[in-house]
Amino acid sequence: MSHKFSLDKFEKIPIIGILRNFSDDVIKNIAREYFRAGLTTLEITMNSPNAEPMISFLSKEYPGMNIGAGTVCEMSDLFKALDAGASFIVTPILNDEVISFCVNNNIPVFPGAFTPTEIYKAWKLGASAVKIFPAAMFGPAYVKEIKGPLNDIKLLPTGGVSLSNIEEFFRNGATGVGMGGTLFEKELIDKSDYQGLYKHFQKYVQAIKSILSV
Repeated sequence: MSHKFSLDKFEKIPIIGILRNFSDDVIKNIAREYFRAGLTTLEITMNSPNAEPMISFLSKEYPGMNIGAGTVCEMSDLFKALDAGASFIVTPILNDEVISFCVNNNIPVFPGAFTPTEIYKAWKLGASAVKIFPAAMFGPAYVKEIKGPLNDIKLLPTGGVSLSNIEEFFRNGATGVGMGGTLFEKELIDKSDYQGLYKHFQKYVQAIKSILSV
């Protein structure tokens, strides 16, 4: 059964950390430092090994965090994720059925879209925010361009977000961001330098607090 998603926690630190293809032990170490650093929203992709047991474990171990499922492409993925305890759903694509089910059952959903037409459709279907993916293609400027005519839509750029450009993404109208490799720095993880990873996470927490306080 899913835990309730805390919108308040997400709005205070609007970063979704995306974990894909890490071992269980590594995820447990990452999650510990992630939570300790003050980050609050974590996604396990459904195409990772042991995604469901890991979602279940993290949901129980960290009730103070939003633990969700990513790469949800089909209804079968959705039901597995919810059964595991996911409190929010992220997709890389537009699947009307997945979005509608989440909306009808009050489950936050962040569907992936890229073109203005896809973004508008996802929003009209009831998306909590629309994941612009892959945001690395055009960077922060694309968020600004989309927000021009579609100013009411909440956008969650994912892909290509880093410490060097995260402020620009938010200045250009992002509601939040999704982050994978730049947040979960491979060199630190490969060396099992989890204290270093904690300090790395803290930089993002400090950056986002600074951005939102202006």
